[in-house]
Amino acid sequence: MKQCMSMPSPLGDILLRGEDDALTGVFFFGQKYFPAADAALTTLTPSRVLDQTREQLGEFFAGERQQFTLRLRMLGSPFQRDVWEQLVKIPYGETASYGSIARRLGLPLSASRAVGAANGRNPISIVVPCHRVISSAGDLTGYAGGLHRKEALLTLERPLSKAPQQLELLAAD
Repeated sequence: MKQCMSMPSPLGDILLRGEDDALTGVFFFGQKYFPAADAALTTLTPSRVLDQTREQLGEFFAGERQQFTLRLRMLGSPFQRDVWEQLVKIPYGETASYGSIARRLGLPLSASRAVGAANGRNPISIVVPCHRVISSAGDLTGYAGGLHRKEALLTLERPLSKAPQQLELLAAD
């Protein structure tokens, strides 16, 4: 049975989605590919995986967690799942390029766009760290949650000596 709950974060409200005992979604409200139909669902019964996710994301945003220990169920094409498996291998505080992921998959550099498309469809953002993927030139490109959030997440993950004292909230428009 699909269950959903929302949680606040320093970067805006997040929708958590789970099914059975696995996490199936982490989405910023209003992001590209946001599952609006799921936002109307509420969890009426306790959900262990959603409670664990909320707790672990809170620790992540507080700078107390670098790895997640959640059971994931990611639905997508075989190619998308291959790309998403590469994302979880990018260490906290580091980045990889779309081209390097293509090469890890045994694909030519020209597959970078396909890697980017699969990266953008990642249904479990932050936990499966699609924000750690940048262009080969080091530019921040593409993030379904918005480039301002991608930049904030990467800033949060900088080594302690380079990190700001606290995660800055979104700039007021």
